[in-house]
Amino acid sequence: MPSWSRCVYRVPLLAASVSLASYASVAGAYPDFQRHIQAESGRVVSCAMCHVHPDGPDGVKHGQIGSLGDAELQALNHSRAMLEPGPAVDSPILNDFGDYLVSSLGRKRLMAWKSNPAKLISALNRVHDQDGDGIPDTRELRDGTDPTDPRHGDPWLLFLVNIRRYWFHLAMLSAATLLGLHSLNRLFRWFAFEAQRAVNAKGKARRAEGP
Repeated sequence: MPSWSRCVYRVPLLAASVSLASYASVAGAYPDFQRHIQAESGRVVSCAMCHVHPDGPDGVKHGQIGSLGDAELQALNHSRAMLEPGPAVDSPILNDFGDYLVSSLGRKRLMAWKSNPAKLISALNRVHDQDGDGIPDTRELRDGTDPTDPRHGDPWLLFLVNIRRYWFHLAMLSAATLLGLHSLNRLFRWFAFEAQRAVNAKGKARRAEGP
């Protein structure tokens, strides 16, 4: 096949590739971060970590661009204009954590870090905890757990956090349990004493009756 023919076939393929890549950027998808977190944590990570829909912003389902109305498109354009860190945003395609990333870091940084996703974790506030489960967002990103779900995190860390958070309740529960066990023990001893006393009384009565 002549070389010009091969070029004719390659041009549409190249154009399609460029189109898909540019659309991912326009749609606000950041699969580079998803792949990095997935590789580092060893967990399967979906777009739900930052987006409303687990399949990302592309589509016509709830939380995807194709389902947005005029007011939601205006809110989307407003959040896309946040190139620098600034006030809170409310993007219709992002969840609360995605909105936090845009408002705290700015889209300019996020787009620049797509080639070096590790910078995202190091740039985040080390104490910020989106879901309030006691595990900072930076640790949740490293572990590949959902920073918007307080029930999703490293089991051992969640256990330690809950121990520290509810130690008083656990202490009161333990004290109540010990007191209950002590009371049951005394109750059983009383039953045993009364039973023995009844046996002794019955035996004494028999002896008094004689042969």
